[in-house]
Amino acid sequence: MGLPQMDCQSRRLAAADCERIVPYEVLLDRLVDEGLSGWIEDRRFLHARPELSGKEVNTTAWIRGRLEGLGLVVRTTEQQVGCFTDLVLGQPSEAAPLIALRADIDALPLQDRKTASYASMIPSVTHACGHDVHTTIVLGVCELLTKLATRLTEGNVPSLRLRLIFQPAEETAEGAAWMVAAGALEGVDNILGLHVDPTLPRGRVGIRYGVLTACVDEVSLVVSGRGGHAARPQHSTDPLLTAAQLVTTLYQAVPRHADALHPTVFTIGSIHGGSASNVIPDEVRLDGTLRTTNSVVRTRVMESMQRICGGLAEATGNDITLRFLCPLGSVVNHSLPASAFEHSARQVVGTENVVLIDKPSMGGEDFAVYVEKVPGAQFRLGCADGNSDWPLLHSPCFDIEERSIGDGLRILSRAALLLALQPPLKEN
Repeated sequence: MGLPQMDCQSRRLAAADCERIVPYEVLLDRLVDEGLSGWIEDRRFLHARPELSGKEVNTTAWIRGRLEGLGLVVRTTEQQVGCFTDLVLGQPSEAAPLIALRADIDALPLQDRKTASYASMIPSVTHACGHDVHTTIVLGVCELLTKLATRLTEGNVPSLRLRLIFQPAEETAEGAAWMVAAGALEGVDNILGLHVDPTLPRGRVGIRYGVLTACVDEVSLVVSGRGGHAARPQHSTDPLLTAAQLVTTLYQAVPRHADALHPTVFTIGSIHGGSASNVIPDEVRLDGTLRTTNSVVRTRVMESMQRICGGLAEATGNDITLRFLCPLGSVVNHSLPASAFEHSARQVVGTENVVLIDKPSMGGEDFAVYVEKVPGAQFRLGCADGNSDWPLLHSPCFDIEERSIGDGLRILSRAALLLALQPPLKEN
């Protein structure tokens, strides 16, 4: 799997391109101010009712109801979770670009520890990654632009085509493929997304050109051999000891085979072996993850891990099986949509509050599935309240400074308008 590399200073939108939405800016901001309290309530509603990946039946039904309330035709996936719809304003030509906006809708298997009134009502499930915020903002953009059209005279309504994608199962990296199979990318010219970022205070925005997230490979290791009595290890090949040596050796070797200029992380997160304190097990299973940001480094590290497993197996008399599973590519932000985000963010929060991200995240995101097929980009939305102890993503106490929803609405709607308005914009 190749990871495209892009220069962070790739071409951006020209000033003339950006002037296209000037007539709508004041009205957009006024409409966000008018509707923000309602969108905050939407987010709180979703936050209190999270659903796990692949089980977002009620969330999908709620979104569908809101979209159909706007008179839109909604399509769902074969899995019956997740949905998408098209919003057409004005009288766009057949050549008008189709711009997709994507939100992920699933939650995590964590117990919500907040005491807020909108804390999760579902035991051991919570929106700890901000997907409730993403859903609210994409749905809000749909409602915002619909309201915008009603406030303008017929001749002044912008002519545009948008596709709103509400994707399930991002946390299991399955949902983007489901949406593509359902036709969510058919005819799409560009796709836009966002992710809340609690390392940035509300009012700041992160923009990245090129590789935004790491390539993710799930790693499965099985050490098998001859077990035995714990008092007589000499009669066994001790797979448990070999598993411990394997973790230590891989942790030492992977950084030595990676290029220090390209971030690489390998972590074991699960070890299972044995059922009694006085029995050496026949088999030990280990599961982990490999994160890379460069295709050459990825291949080199994988090959080195295979050699280490083979050598340690021979040295200990055990069998070691190594498999790389469920590969997920990097999110690579294309220059045109990324520059639409940058320009929009500078308008909304000010140039001094736009952070040009210089290094990719080691997290994974199945938004990568979309940008492998059509040009697209995500931006990072600051959502902390300025407190240095603000809980990070996947924390059971995760929350947002709720005014960040307004920032997200303003930026995403502006960027969508920039890319959607005639004449169509193309990558160089």
